[in-house]
Amino acid sequence: MQRTDKPWGYELLWAHTDNYAGKVIHINAGHRLSLQYHDMKEESVLVTSGTLLLNLGQGDDATVREMQVGESVDIPVGQIHRFEAPESGDVEIIEVSTNHLDDVVRLEDDYSREGTSAP
Repeated sequence: MQRTDKPWGYELLWAHTDNYAGKVIHINAGHRLSLQYHDMKEESVLVTSGTLLLNLGQGDDATVREMQVGESVDIPVGQIHRFEAPESGDVEIIEVSTNHLDDVVRLEDDYSREGTSAP
């Protein structure tokens, strides 16, 4: 298992094959990942702890869905999304995806990471 610390929490990569990858994603309270989409990567997530705020879309089309433990969602290729933990507590999700781990197009990022276009 490979742990990667992130500014918003950490990831545990527990599976990575030629066909798929599996991660545990831990998001610290009040933090969120980039607003992003993928050109090739397709993913499914399952909430295992806390309440996930799933942001979908951008601008006038943006929506936020509150997801509880046991709920899951599929994120298709090209879907603009962001995972977020509310101020009230940490969140953990399990992500299973295609193996395209570096396929991230960042549209917005709270931590000014490389690959972010101007909002």
